[in-house]
Amino acid sequence: QRLQFDIIHAHDWLTFPAGLAAKHASGKPLILHVHATEFDRTGGNSVNQQVYDIERQSMEAADGVVAVSQYTKDILTRHYGIPSRKICVVHNGVDLEDHVTAQDTPLRLEKLKESGYHIVLFVGRLTLQKGPEYFIRAAKIVAERDPNAFFIVAGSGEMERRLIEEACALGIGDRITFTGFLRGEELASLYRIADVYVMSSVSEPFGITALESAIHGTPVIISKQSGAKEVLRHSLRTDFWDTEEIANKILATIEYQPLRETLRAEAREEVRHLSWDQAATRCLSYFQQFITIS
Repeated sequence: QRLQFDIIHAHDWLTFPAGLAAKHASGKPLILHVHATEFDRTGGNSVNQQVYDIERQSMEAADGVVAVSQYTKDILTRHYGIPSRKICVVHNGVDLEDHVTAQDTPLRLEKLKESGYHIVLFVGRLTLQKGPEYFIRAAKIVAERDPNAFFIVAGSGEMERRLIEEACALGIGDRITFTGFLRGEELASLYRIADVYVMSSVSEPFGITALESAIHGTPVIISKQSGAKEVLRHSLRTDFWDTEEIANKILATIEYQPLRETLRAEAREEVRHLSWDQAATRCLSYFQQFITIS
């Protein structure tokens, strides 16, 4: 009530009620930015009704909605009943200067590469939404066909212990390592040394890790249930649940150098045109129509 401003911009359900309160207090237009929904977080199972109600009621009351992908927009129209005309898609970006390729790689990984191993990488929270169990099951299939495949799971979350136990039960405990949460140069070194990156998400509104992988020259396999596939066209796609097909695409990428090099070069070029500045410009353009009206 005391500040001068033109628009209210709130992100995801935790801040939606505050955005609505600000709208009611000021009369200014409210734009809600949806990075993930309750359907993404739960895979559509056991949806928290309270969270769902906050999301739906807030989007109904807002003046406009920004979705991070067409995939997310489709969820908002299908599961929340939000009119398509009310939603603007603004894809996420990535800044090249924030992802300087690491100069040092862990010695153990260097030795694995020198010994002829192919490194297959998963990066993400170890939660239902990110589908790490499907990566583990695909790894089992790959390990049976390629004795030189080695798997890395980078991330932390409530499923970590269960995933470690599953990897051991599948007999690939000696072919996989769990690094825990990584970022910065540690994560960059994994992107750089990996032969292929796999994003097996059950429901991924966007998937910035796929772009990060491409920046570092690593071929990408993306879940069809994701937004990143809309902008990263030079990638291989699979359904998250199809572990046989995930395995086939992993094997194709690590065994056929021409395929690997094409994916590497073309995806890296695509990502060069996906900046946060572009995303910001598109958001500001969308805001302008509400500021003019108000």
